[in-house]
Amino acid sequence: MKKIIQFVKESYAELKKVVWPGRDDVVSSVKVVLVSTVIIAAVLGFIDFLLLLGIRAIF
Repeated sequence: MKKIIQFVKESYAELKKVVWPGRDDVVSSVKVVLVSTVIIAAVLGFIDFLLLLGIRAIF
């Protein structure tokens, strides 16, 4: 039980040292992720469409 208590205390102490990102950093990161996701989805959708046309042309 002592090891568990020690672990919790050390974990709490380490969390105090963390520099958490500000709101502006989080918002800009979310924007980057959303834009990247949309672009990659569009590219993959276009590739899928091309492959579908190719398969329909063959069969």
